[in-house]
Amino acid sequence: MIALGLLLGSITPASAAGTTYKVWSWNVSGWVMNKASISTGMVSGAVSSIQARDADFVVLTEVCRQQYKEIQRRLAATGWPQDSTNFSRFAAQRETVCNGQAFGEAIFSRLPLGTASSVLLPQDETVEQRKLLCAPLVARPKLRVCAVHVTPYSTNVAQLDKVLATLEQHNANGDTTLVAGDFNAQPSWARLDKYYDAALTTDHNGQNRGNYRELDDTDANCPGYGEATTENNTSGACNQAAKIDLIFVRKNHLAGPYSADSLAIAQSCAGPCSDHRILTATVTLDR
Repeated sequence: MIALGLLLGSITPASAAGTTYKVWSWNVSGWVMNKASISTGMVSGAVSSIQARDADFVVLTEVCRQQYKEIQRRLAATGWPQDSTNFSRFAAQRETVCNGQAFGEAIFSRLPLGTASSVLLPQDETVEQRKLLCAPLVARPKLRVCAVHVTPYSTNVAQLDKVLATLEQHNANGDTTLVAGDFNAQPSWARLDKYYDAALTTDHNGQNRGNYRELDDTDANCPGYGEATTENNTSGACNQAAKIDLIFVRKNHLAGPYSADSLAIAQSCAGPCSDHRILTATVTLDR
């Protein structure tokens, strides 16, 4: 059964008017599968998809600096950003893994970005230093876009808690935050109950006690859970692969409808371009 809370009509818009944004997020497997290359087809595929989906905000995880800089160059050349000198931010999580260059996560925005912040997450048992990377818009400094790649290892819960605490502090400060990335946790897992809106109760995602909507939680085929963002496994709900790539917004900052979709992994990189699907979304926010 789908509880009333799943329906958008149960959410009170934060304001009478809002702004609609398109979001595009991908774990690109920049090193493991693409070996820091800018010519496997992953970079060109990402740029083409960003343009085709008319994205406003882009989040990349597991991206090598070489790939980040090439995507930055190509997007600028297409005229995608309003300000080609100020539309992206990068946070290094390992300094030399990508043939001597850094490995981490990135944000791109069609609209100019303000000063980024990088919150260090609790250390796992690896050398990687995972971070929550956020940047506000210059014209709308109370709106922040954030990227995160939470560890799959033993400190997964501690890192999720740190991310949530930071998001809640943003909200307490009066900011609207959109966070996207690889959470290495499925919507149905108890550790995300403190994220998901307490009004959201479905057969595939119950016991929630939080204040956030994941932009794919209205998916008709798997309500409350959403669509798989991985392939070649059967560990997800609704007889599908796992969904671990998520886009969250606090419900009090929603000012209209939202939706999301995951795209099948491209096979144009002499095989698959990543082990994750691209996740796209459309959302109306109060900023």
